[in-house]
Amino acid sequence: MTDTLLPAAPQPLEKEGDGYFRKGCNPLAQTGRSKLQNQRAALNQQILKAVRMRTGAENLLKAATNQKVREQVRLELSFLNSDLQMLKEELEGLNISVGVYQSTEEAFTIPLIPLGLKETKDVDFSVVLKDFILEHYSEDSDLYEDEIADLMDLRQACRTPSRDEAGVELLMSYFIQLGFVESRFFPPTRQMGILFTWYDSLTGVPVSQQNLLLEKASILFNMGALYTQIGTRCNRRTPAGLENAVDAFQRAAGVLNYLKETFTHTPSYDMSPAMLSVLVRMMLAQAQESTFEKVCLPGIQNEFFMLVKVAQEAAKVGEVYRQLHAAMNQAPVKENIPYSWASLACVKAHHYEALAHYFTATLLIDHQLKPGADEDHQEKCLSQLYDHMPEGLTPLATLKNSHQRQHLGKSHLCKAITHHEESVREASLCKKLRNIEVLQEVLSAAHQRTRLKYAQLREDCDLLNLTEAPDIVSKTQQEVEIIPPQFSKVTVTDFFQKLGPLSVFSANKRWTPPRSIHFTAEEGDLGFTLRGNAPVQVHFLDPYCSAAGAGAKEGDYIVSIKGMDCKWLTVSEVMKLLKSFGKDDIEMKVVSLLDSTSSMLSKCATYSVGMQKTYSMICLAIDDDDKTDKTKKISKKLSFLSWSTNKNRQKSASTLCLPSVGVTGPPGKKKLPSPFSLLNSDSSLY
Repeated sequence: MTDTLLPAAPQPLEKEGDGYFRKGCNPLAQTGRSKLQNQRAALNQQILKAVRMRTGAENLLKAATNQKVREQVRLELSFLNSDLQMLKEELEGLNISVGVYQSTEEAFTIPLIPLGLKETKDVDFSVVLKDFILEHYSEDSDLYEDEIADLMDLRQACRTPSRDEAGVELLMSYFIQLGFVESRFFPPTRQMGILFTWYDSLTGVPVSQQNLLLEKASILFNMGALYTQIGTRCNRRTPAGLENAVDAFQRAAGVLNYLKETFTHTPSYDMSPAMLSVLVRMMLAQAQESTFEKVCLPGIQNEFFMLVKVAQEAAKVGEVYRQLHAAMNQAPVKENIPYSWASLACVKAHHYEALAHYFTATLLIDHQLKPGADEDHQEKCLSQLYDHMPEGLTPLATLKNSHQRQHLGKSHLCKAITHHEESVREASLCKKLRNIEVLQEVLSAAHQRTRLKYAQLREDCDLLNLTEAPDIVSKTQQEVEIIPPQFSKVTVTDFFQKLGPLSVFSANKRWTPPRSIHFTAEEGDLGFTLRGNAPVQVHFLDPYCSAAGAGAKEGDYIVSIKGMDCKWLTVSEVMKLLKSFGKDDIEMKVVSLLDSTSSMLSKCATYSVGMQKTYSMICLAIDDDDKTDKTKKISKKLSFLSWSTNKNRQKSASTLCLPSVGVTGPPGKKKLPSPFSLLNSDSSLY
């Protein structure tokens, strides 16, 4: 009869074959990226050892008083600092190893910068969570071994996510699962003794905390890092690949920005607000760069309006990279940002500004205003290309005068050559960038193209006659924007849902151990009503009924009936289950919240057949008898047995109130104690 009343909310986890956690995880893949991540993990261990040795040497230097010992410690400390610096430079080399993250398709494009995943140590949840389940929830912790194992497997899988959307969903599901775990097992006033250790992705220095904030923040960082790796992996030779790259970098910026706004006190430097702000800028800059490549992919036609559009798009990319380079050189980011990243940002800023001047020069030199051409449109485009025209020139006059066009075009070519030379020089100053062949080839080809264009028009008097070309106004048809993480698209089932609804059964609430209540329904009357919606609460309890005599109290949560878990059952389902036993003995387990401010839920249902014998009718009879005695003082306290709605609360207070404790009833009539006094007197038992 009760088979249909099983809890509807807790559902078994649907595993796909034997690899539930393998979707989005590939720990055995021997790819270049996985090997690079293994090198990063080994470097983190070496940096940890060096940091500990340096700390010990510094402590010895403070404690030592012998001069020879101090000199020996200083010498050892200098060696340790040198080794630590070399290890950090090696880690920086891994951070700029962009080749293994790029698309496998050969493309003549400047590499993009991905973020490496943060490394962590193994964590054992089993002992701590089992103890907490037994202590806090008063349940057999052995029944939750599978759930704890699933949680640990999920965390382990998140250390090696696949570089695709499934990997992102894997990290996102663990992040959401951590929210459930935090609510159920991590009270705000107590440390659980689980130490989470994560390594800084930029410096390799480990950071440890005993709360889930570091764990959740690090998972978010890896989610953003994975998006950057997806973006760099996209095929930038196709429109769909470039569109995916733009989307991936915008989502990476959204995750990192969410991390910056949500977790403001993370101890790891790579997740500090200043560093995250720079990383968000870098992701948006790379998204803007991919947008420019998408415009240029079909081919740049040597047409006036097309060249205006491409020039302004290139100026936009150069502008965002110039702003990024300025942000990277601000304290305190400058001390820990990889030098190669700042150098590459500077190289790209000069490179794309050079392209903007080259395309502007091409539209001025190669296109003469012909009869029948749209003069107004060309004049408007040329005027919008600059903040202000050079002195003595106007847009329309320049378009009509071939000498002025050529003169201004050569000025732009000279400025483009200057930017190209600066980008080549910056790239040559950084050892890491010198080793990126495709970068050197792109810079050299663009430089030679501009020099060849200028050589065809060069005159001996150019050095004296040419004026400085004005800056190009940046403009883009697709403004990149931050895309916040969409956690709602991932459906996650709480591993520990058997503990009960999270609104009640959480770590920040305390209640009594389960109490067994044995009672029977007298002539179909339980003696109490129910309210709430999973879990159900005892409400309107008759103090003389069988359940009250067995120890039930108003406000108790019903957790099981006859061994059946009722924490997820609704009011109607619990009522149907209780009614099914008829006059048989009923065993009901209840718990009581220890929080005095806990509020009862609003949904209510009543099961009472013998209305003439209920406590409510007794109270009404007493109230009718007391109406004749005008000298009796009736308590104005609202009865817990009020049958009125909120609109009639004042009326019920005057007609359905219980006599106050201090007033004696009429002679020969048994006095009913106030249910409030019953609850208060027994509160010490909880």
